Amino acid sequence: MRFIFKTDYNQDIKLAKHGGHVFWYGLLVLGLLAAPWLIQEYWLAQLTFVLIYAIVGLGLMLLAGFTGLFSLGHAAFLGVGAYTQAIMVNSGIPFPIAIACAGLLSAAVGMVVGLPALRVKGIYLGMATLAFGFIVEEGMARWESVTGGNAGLMVNYPAMFGWTLDSTNEFYFLCLIITIGATLGIVNLMRSSTGRAFVAIRDSEISAQSMGIHLARYKTLSFAISAALAGIGGALYAHKIQFLSPEQFSIIQSIDLLLMVVIGGLGSIHGAFLGAIFLIVMPQLIAIAKDFLPTAIGQATGLQGTVYGLMLIAFVLFEPMGLYGRWLKIRTYLQLFPFYRKGMFKRQKSFQKSDRLK
Repeated sequence: MRFIFKTDYNQDIKLAKHGGHVFWYGLLVLGLLAAPWLIQEYWLAQLTFVLIYAIVGLGLMLLAGFTGLFSLGHAAFLGVGAYTQAIMVNSGIPFPIAIACAGLLSAAVGMVVGLPALRVKGIYLGMATLAFGFIVEEGMARWESVTGGNAGLMVNYPAMFGWTLDSTNEFYFLCLIITIGATLGIVNLMRSSTGRAFVAIRDSEISAQSMGIHLARYKTLSFAISAALAGIGGALYAHKIQFLSPEQFSIIQSIDLLLMVVIGGLGSIHGAFLGAIFLIVMPQLIAIAKDFLPTAIGQATGLQGTVYGLMLIAFVLFEPMGLYGRWLKIRTYLQLFPFYRKGMFKRQKSFQKSDRLK
């Protein structure tokens, strides 16, 4: 009797499916490593913000895109990580220990918040996480002896092993290393049985439970991992802006984070990065466009929110898979050209599943 499972298994555990992935991802990493010498300091700072938001986006993508649990208070986890990092670093605790504690504390809070997910879902889960976000924001404002309240809290530069990362380039490389590590961790997690359980819960809780998946355990685990990544992103965010105040972690920030993963493309690792790029680049484009718009429109209050809302509606109606879905269609078009069919890239109709049948 012959078994040929070994070859298939080896193929399955490779991070890169083919040589093209190795080439393009390798080229991307080389470009990111060379970025400090290729772009101006301002754009390097914006790229650093993209990396930070990508870490948070990976966690929210795991929760919303792969497990199907939406959070409207995710900025609270960002704030917990940011304030934990700031307080510990300001107390003289080395950066590695502080960021580990920021991630662990956020994960613990995420597990507590994940408990309502065991009994509620859909809009009711969104309301529960929204309420949690308000509670955390109010707690940051009222606990003045620790957080500084509305007066804010200054954050020292990250320091470890007698080395202080006080330059833009050094902090950028730190964020790049942590982002690569977080990405590889999520990629491997989604290839494991735990990742497949998350996807099964997203597709159908009843079917997942019938296959022996412990819903309570995996939902809580998803919240914990998502919150941990948000906490790590918050720790880096605190060092980048070097000043924290409660209004930075409001409901508006939570909506921006959710908008990031929806427009980036739910259910895809790439979508977290594309959404982070959108979140950082779009305000820059709006600021540039104001100079070419009529004064009544360009100086209007809430212009950015209006643009975001219109773009979200456009993506929901015409490209539900987000920016990553659009890229997949463009790539397929280029691969098949000129042998594509006329209606191949037409949006297919989809229907919302009833909560009763999930």
